[in-house]
Amino acid sequence: MADGYLEQHQRDYEARKEAYLRKKRHLPSSNRRIERPEDEAL
Repeated sequence: MADGYLEQHQRDYEARKEAYLRKKRHLPSSNRRIERPEDEAL
């Protein structure tokens, strides 16, 4: 019984992890560069 319980939870975890990673890959990255003027004094 314990083995089946642990195996089921491992499968559930792997499925959730795969769904999370799939969703994460499709999100746009927020690493955008800030455009700065040529002259920093402005």
